[in-house]
Amino acid sequence: MAKLRKTLGGTDWPVCEALMRQIETQSTVTLSRWAVDHAAREYLPLCGEAPALTAAVEGCRKHLTGQLSLKELKPLLREASAAARDTEGAVEQAAARATATACAVIQTPTNALGYLFYGAAAAAYSKAGTEDASRWDDLAQAELEQALEELHAVSVPDEPNPAKINWNC
Repeated sequence: MAKLRKTLGGTDWPVCEALMRQIETQSTVTLSRWAVDHAAREYLPLCGEAPALTAAVEGCRKHLTGQLSLKELKPLLREASAAARDTEGAVEQAAARATATACAVIQTPTNALGYLFYGAAAAAYSKAGTEDASRWDDLAQAELEQALEELHAVSVPDEPNPAKINWNC
């Protein structure tokens, strides 16, 4: 059996470079809304029973509409992160990490790329299983390409307040 990785993808992949360039052009709010919606649709269903993750997604959506302060949201983000660490199973844990990391984009805009690496692993493991490593990179690539298309679709042209991004990679 191939050793499972927590994440799939890499910053040297052309699709990741394209994602990084697009992320740099968008506001933290746009990135957060996209990440939370994408993770809730694609990865949250793979987590199984995950009340802390569901609460974090709902909290982020309320925060983005002004119904919840960042101070009120932070405990939900911490609980989601802890729940992701405690999740069992390769698919479930990768999906939980993707969801928790996507929710934290509002605090850390670079998570807009990071959550996708966890999500790529969740998608690949759920589609190919945890035994067939030969397909993981292709499935991860497809997942990242889909995410890039979705980011382009929600991007604000000529965003006046792009997030301050320092990739550290």
